[in-house]
Amino acid sequence: MTGKVLYERDEHIATITYNRPEALNAINAELRQDLNAAWNRFREDDDAWVAIVTGAGRAFCAGADVKDGEGAVGSWPGSFWEIPTINSMESGLEIWKPIIAAVNGYCLGYALTAVTACDFVLAGENAEFGFPEVRLGLPTIVGAIRLPPRIGWQDAMELLLTGERISAERAREMGLVWKVVPADELMAQARSLARRLCAGAPLAVRATKEMAWRARYLPWLEAVRMGETMRRVAAATDDAKEGLSAVAEGRAPVWRGR
Repeated sequence: MTGKVLYERDEHIATITYNRPEALNAINAELRQDLNAAWNRFREDDDAWVAIVTGAGRAFCAGADVKDGEGAVGSWPGSFWEIPTINSMESGLEIWKPIIAAVNGYCLGYALTAVTACDFVLAGENAEFGFPEVRLGLPTIVGAIRLPPRIGWQDAMELLLTGERISAERAREMGLVWKVVPADELMAQARSLARRLCAGAPLAVRATKEMAWRARYLPWLEAVRMGETMRRVAAATDDAKEGLSAVAEGRAPVWRGR
């Protein structure tokens, strides 16, 4: 990693920070490389149970660095047909651990697409959200797929088709943001939420999140059948045994993610 994205873990909470503040954390080739590496590291880190993603300086991320051409997408050998369709967190990397976005300042383009993949969105009062692509002559693709189910058609079209920015409070009204907090309290509130999420057994949390996501695309019978299968797998883990023992003994459980 080149230092354009920081990955830090405190106990079971990982913090992923866009770290190109001199350019409002706009994504160029180096940042893209580091960003993909950071999400893969979180996904594969057994001791990382929850992630907080945020930005250094006065912006969360201003989207793609237009001076870097295709660098924000990433470099891949071969033609278009050899580029993996799912090649980043934004494009749909499966991460079933909880993710919290702590949005400070500008959150535009690719950054807003990433936010729509997060489970919780906390915004500082100074945050601004937008998909500026249409004003650059480009379509928004993954953001256009994710946004309507999340906030409803008309609010999604306002963001996607006008290219305008909206305030943190307007984003909260739409349902894009969960809570708006004072900017100087943003990370403290994100960490407080992360600690709450760590109180659940990590494997059970991941199974629940995956079920909630996949069930939206499955017929009822198949969704229930899949859920029962996942429940039986989770029930056979050491953590499930620990949970039952803790209840019987009147103590707090000690989760190990096994």
